[in-house]
Amino acid sequence: MSPRLAVGDFTIHRIVEQETTFLPALDMLPALTGERLAENRTWMKGAKALDDEDTLILCFQAYVVKTPHHTILIDSCIGNDKPRPARPKWHMKTDDTFLRGLASAGVSVGDIDYVMCTHLHVDHVGWNTRLENGRWVPTFPNARYVFGKREFDHWTEQNANAPVPPFVDSVLPIVEADRAEIVTDDFAIGDHARILPTPGHTPGHVAFTFGKAKDAAVFSGDLMHSPLQARYPELSAKFDTDPKQAAATRRGFLERYCDTDTLCCTAHFPSPSTGRIRRWGDGFKCEAM
Repeated sequence: MSPRLAVGDFTIHRIVEQETTFLPALDMLPALTGERLAENRTWMKGAKALDDEDTLILCFQAYVVKTPHHTILIDSCIGNDKPRPARPKWHMKTDDTFLRGLASAGVSVGDIDYVMCTHLHVDHVGWNTRLENGRWVPTFPNARYVFGKREFDHWTEQNANAPVPPFVDSVLPIVEADRAEIVTDDFAIGDHARILPTPGHTPGHVAFTFGKAKDAAVFSGDLMHSPLQARYPELSAKFDTDPKQAAATRRGFLERYCDTDTLCCTAHFPSPSTGRIRRWGDGFKCEAM
């Protein structure tokens, strides 16, 4: 069975595609010093967020949220058959891990009503499409795919300058199939799902909040990749479009949910990946339930 959490009147299932080493901590977090890494090595290794070579361990996953009215997929991971030569673990992948994860959550591709993308990076849109007779087609045939307008416009402009492979094979086919909803920040699904703008990692990055009349759960996307960034919100990843804005957004997000009952569901923290935000000195931690 996939990991399942009951929150209020909805349930959350984690769909883990990979949990693996990614990049050296000092490479991925440019402002991190060797001294600070040494100070945090013990607890990071204990959390299975760092290996013996000081390489960050990340989880690549999606979440299925079942509300009383809809079945919603948050992000869509890496995908199969996608040319990703810069990432050997993702390149032309053919395994069934993701689809098996959906099945273990009791969900088929036809059951998904909405696919909601926090942003349009390669490891968050991969299963938007699948290869069928040489064409990219929507993996979830009955779903509406929710893309933030600022994010979509940003990548449309980038793609016009030079093709962006994940945009070409995992986003544009959705638009061409008339399954996309390009939305602004006031978008909501029923009385349960809302957008929370969280720019910095990308210009249009968003988080998604769930809960009837309150934020019972929040899906943070790539607002932060590692528990080190909760402990030290000023540590921005080298992939952040605007590191300064990302750091300010991250601290604001963590302050917003600190010491509340809101469940924070991260995209890349090691298992169990979810918890409640608590203060830790001048920083924070995501305390597992």
